[in-house]
Amino acid sequence: MLALSMLLALPALAATDGQDLTLEQLLEATVTSASKYEQKESEVPAAVTVITREQIRAYGWRTLAAALASLPGFYLTYDRQYTYVGARGFGLPGDYNTRIMLAINGNRVNDTVYDQAMLGREFPLDMDLVERIEVLAGPGGAIYGQNAMLGVVNVITRTGATMDGGELAAAWQSPQAMREGRVSWGKVLDNGVDVLFSGTGMYARGENLHVTFPGAGPGGSTVSGVATGQDSDRNMQFFAHVGRGPWAFDFIAADRKKDDPYASFFTDPLTPGQYGQDGYLLTQLKYQDDFAGGDVNVMGRLFLGQYRYRMNAIYSGIPNRATANSGWYGGELRLLYSGLTDHKLMLGLEVQDNIRNEQANDDLSIPGKETLVKTTGYRVGLYAQDEWRIASAWSTTIGFRVDYNDITGSRLSPRLGLIWRASPATTVKALYGQAHRAPNSYERDFDDGISQVANNRLAGETITTGELVVDHRLADDLTFRGQLYRWELRDVVTLGIDPVSGLSQYQSGSDVRVNGVELSAAKTWASGARMRGSVAYQDASYVGGGTPANSPVWLGKFGFYTPLPWWGLQLGCELQYDSRRQAVDGTSVDGYWLANVNLIATRLARGLDVSLAIHNLFNQHYQHPGADTNWQARLDQDGINARIKLDYRF
Repeated sequence: MLALSMLLALPALAATDGQDLTLEQLLEATVTSASKYEQKESEVPAAVTVITREQIRAYGWRTLAAALASLPGFYLTYDRQYTYVGARGFGLPGDYNTRIMLAINGNRVNDTVYDQAMLGREFPLDMDLVERIEVLAGPGGAIYGQNAMLGVVNVITRTGATMDGGELAAAWQSPQAMREGRVSWGKVLDNGVDVLFSGTGMYARGENLHVTFPGAGPGGSTVSGVATGQDSDRNMQFFAHVGRGPWAFDFIAADRKKDDPYASFFTDPLTPGQYGQDGYLLTQLKYQDDFAGGDVNVMGRLFLGQYRYRMNAIYSGIPNRATANSGWYGGELRLLYSGLTDHKLMLGLEVQDNIRNEQANDDLSIPGKETLVKTTGYRVGLYAQDEWRIASAWSTTIGFRVDYNDITGSRLSPRLGLIWRASPATTVKALYGQAHRAPNSYERDFDDGISQVANNRLAGETITTGELVVDHRLADDLTFRGQLYRWELRDVVTLGIDPVSGLSQYQSGSDVRVNGVELSAAKTWASGARMRGSVAYQDASYVGGGTPANSPVWLGKFGFYTPLPWWGLQLGCELQYDSRRQAVDGTSVDGYWLANVNLIATRLARGLDVSLAIHNLFNQHYQHPGADTNWQARLDQDGINARIKLDYRF
């Protein structure tokens, strides 16, 4: 309490940070992700949160998942291969984030083999290049279609105009022995062309971890030991942006290789040389402009994406290689008409051709013994929306999207929002939405006859959500948000056992129902200091009885940032609480508290910032639930680690 009191007293002494937005500006900030056109946050038919570049810098978040974990209702699971984000009480271990739609500048990142949203170190963009993150909690299927079930995350990048010069960055993290460097340059040229180019490289040796493998030894005995040199992580990323007037072009290429100390998919324990590797190529050409005196806005884009996966595994001393290659391209056209009094009418068409879905498994000890599964597919989505101002204090949004794909056929995703501006300080939103997800190629088609069999009869999932959101300004510098929601996910795709072969098979499982409450508050000071906190209660259960694995009932978040009165220092502190979760074997994984701090020095030299971030400040020992493809039901997480970073702008 003494430390907290000292922190709360600091804003009165701190110097003003001119880069921060006022609370009024944050409340009236525009977002584009909710309806694919600009809206004020108070007019958006969704519970939307914006994470700014200043917040990312203040708290030292180095992954998209870390930024999302600061929000009400979001929590993380890490298996030392990927980071998974649970939302509103649901995040089955090993589900690859398939129920979150991830985009960069509106361009879908989820691939077509696994439908995976890459949110940890595997996210293909450096966090230093993020201008803001727009997060929509709940279904966004009426606008985005596939995967937009538990949330939509749209990452907006910096441009040459916002960078306006060159940047060099270098970082070191211990005890993982992580080294990271970035070179970026962005500018608006004399001819009006906005350009930004950036390259990032990272290598981490990782830690030598003591790991236990239940059932991995002879006769089902336990194997344990130190996984030496088996936790390394390598990542290379390139980003380019070119724009002029209504035109914009983005290009992203990334390659990441992560060693596997936990021997996922029941590979040989404590055996070096086992890893997973992910590669991305994403491009988008976008055009957006106004016509008819501003009454008509046209947005069109063409996109292309490629994703590749490589897994090197060893079973009983025999090397095995699993691969996946995904390729897609398509286009979207969206028309917005605002010439009709009190209405904004939107109509859009999105087409995606999944030209390449390849999955292979090769036993390297036997030449020619290879499983190869090749499929193609397509998606077509037609969406429409009417944003109608009924009266000065009332507005409604009615929308829907009809999607057709070659697996589940036609599906309708409706959306209804009723917004009441009860007073200048209070907004109430009543929301209803539905979204669908077709099974991906890995869930439906993969069949090697050894570990998994296909299920061509696998049905898709449907989620229906009702929600009440209240935003209230208690004072000019203090806001409150309350959210009450109920959602039901039907025909949940989950890994089961094929009764004929006895092998693993993805099947339609029990329905899941979640009731939840989220309360959050944010306060600012004239000095530039900010504080925010939230608590979330999530009651998740299967309709037929039982509790889903990896569903914490309580989540607590607290964040505080302030400039300090000495040497241009700035301090960001976080405290997060996750309650107990259930593991896949029915046992419990204990709840835990995590504390993180980030200290930034801005006046050591002109253009130079130096930051020191400490994660898990009190060296809390905590675990996350493993998936049913892990030897372990509980996975140990990192202890205290420190990261020093230098940013130089010129």
